[in-house]
Amino acid sequence: MSDYRIEKDSMGEIKVPADAYYGAQTQRAVNNFPISGFIFPEQFIQALGYIKKTAATVNNDLGKLDKDIAKYVIAASEEVIDGKFDDHFPIDIYQTGSGTSTNMNANEVISKRANELAKKDGKDDIKIHPNDHVNYGQSSNDVIPTAIRISAYLMAQNKLIPSLNHLKETFLKRGDELKDIVKTGRTHLMDAMPVTFGQVFGGYARQMQLGVDRVDSAMIRLGELPQGGTAVGTGLNTHPEFGKKFAAQISEFTGGKFKETENHFEAQGTVDTLVELSGQLKTIAVSLMKIANDLRWMNSGPNSGISEITLPALQPGSSIMPGKINPVIEESVTMVAAQVIGNDSAITIGGQAGNFELNVMLPVVALNLLQSLKLLANVSKNMADKSIANLTVNTGKIKDKLEKNPILVTALNPIIGYEKGAKIAKKAFAEGRALKEVAKEMTDLSDEELNDALDPIKMTRGGFTE
Repeated sequence: MSDYRIEKDSMGEIKVPADAYYGAQTQRAVNNFPISGFIFPEQFIQALGYIKKTAATVNNDLGKLDKDIAKYVIAASEEVIDGKFDDHFPIDIYQTGSGTSTNMNANEVISKRANELAKKDGKDDIKIHPNDHVNYGQSSNDVIPTAIRISAYLMAQNKLIPSLNHLKETFLKRGDELKDIVKTGRTHLMDAMPVTFGQVFGGYARQMQLGVDRVDSAMIRLGELPQGGTAVGTGLNTHPEFGKKFAAQISEFTGGKFKETENHFEAQGTVDTLVELSGQLKTIAVSLMKIANDLRWMNSGPNSGISEITLPALQPGSSIMPGKINPVIEESVTMVAAQVIGNDSAITIGGQAGNFELNVMLPVVALNLLQSLKLLANVSKNMADKSIANLTVNTGKIKDKLEKNPILVTALNPIIGYEKGAKIAKKAFAEGRALKEVAKEMTDLSDEELNDALDPIKMTRGGFTE
């Protein structure tokens, strides 16, 4: 048997792999775009399956699609949703800017599989066409932006937000466990007034909560679907009620909160909502970068660095230096953050390519947005489980450094004044002595007064220490 078959479309004949479920239009795109090897991720293909299933369901309900044809389109679409045909979506991301090739890829795969299912049931008289039936009442110009929104929404809802919440709760749990341990605070990377681990980790937890809030806010607009606008936003060749019914039906199928966009011309001519979401993801990446670098600094050493904490030893850190252990989880976090920040730049540029009634960088926006969602979700959970949950605190080193922190003298300002405090701090630092010991020599304060004023835990509670 030949390893290819001949398919026809409006442009003529073309060779297609014999076992491929796609047809001529997909093959032309494969031939035209041998660019990167990057293809749409599985979440996007799943969203296309949901769109085709929902469109067939709604068009049948509206009397616009034959019942039997709808039945088989729905059945084939469900198999696409389940990932059965992921290997039959081979088109490179760097293709036509509307994503038309990938929409037709879905239409062809679903059409071929639907015809197989019909034939299996003995319905040889049913012929399901990729354009006339699978794509009925749709255009690539509303399908592809809708697929981006649905896939991004479901990834945010089902993956990213749970991961961020998990990391937040892990910080809160560890912060509560370590709430009474006081460490040297730092500003400008220099010693400052003391803080507790509970306060530090509480700050990290708040960053994650704000990240969730930011994504939640963007999802309100992300849930507005362009579907129903067809070619340019006017809704030509689709039922006037299709967009509204589509949004309601796909909400039921997916568990998302979707509605028809308030303005199809905005939803198809721009990707402003996707740029907004990407900006929120960039903010989360910046938060994670800050947290990961803090942890790396606190872990630095073990002898020549800060060494306040010890991150879990997960793998050898050097091919030449025996015994070296590196903060590998935190390093992976910083690389993810860098990638997400870079993705946001690509998405921002893509957003500027909204020419009149259509954005023409939809595939690259989809790739980068979905990658950012996946990376942030995975790395947040990984950091929580493999690093934060199991880090240990080096209390002995923390106590020694805290006692010698000359900045503790700040708590004596209301009692002895700034100028005297500065002299005490300089002497303590120059001689490498405990601040309290030097303060006792240079003031007439009693041991009780000094112990009370220089109690580090009291300093972490704000207000005056006297």
